[in-house]
Amino acid sequence: MTRRSTTTYGFKRTANLLESRIRRAGESRGFAVTRLLTHWDEIAGPDLAGLARPVDVKYGRQGLGATLTLLTDGARAQLIEMQKEKLRERVNGVYGYNAIARIRITQTAATGFVDGQVAFEPAKPPVAATPDPETLARASASTTGIGDTDLRAALEALARNVLSKQKT
Repeated sequence: MTRRSTTTYGFKRTANLLESRIRRAGESRGFAVTRLLTHWDEIAGPDLAGLARPVDVKYGRQGLGATLTLLTDGARAQLIEMQKEKLRERVNGVYGYNAIARIRITQTAATGFVDGQVAFEPAKPPVAATPDPETLARASASTTGIGDTDLRAALEALARNVLSKQKT
């Protein structure tokens, strides 16, 4: 007789059995937690979306309404705290009822533990500096004998990049 490595002996936890039913019931009432994550920019608005991100929604024992936990860094926490009620109204406006009763703010530093690092906005590509007129003229002059316009444009761009790098 082989013994199972688990201690459940074929039984399942009640939470596992009810998880899909609870999720369906919540979604039928209009509350899908994933909606907060996927549409956060529209729900929070451009001013608040860059300051904080939703990390958790928990239902407590204190009656109806859940607690939304937002992650931000220490410097922005006070800004979120001042606009917490406005944000709660926006979130509840999306759901059409008082889905979120409380908002809790969790702070973390921009550097530190791997899980605690906050990156709210994607890195923006660096803006290329416009070369000075002398560099543009030298690059154009170096490609004057080339007849193919696509090749000439590519070589001129290459010459601009090389000449700009030499100056720095």
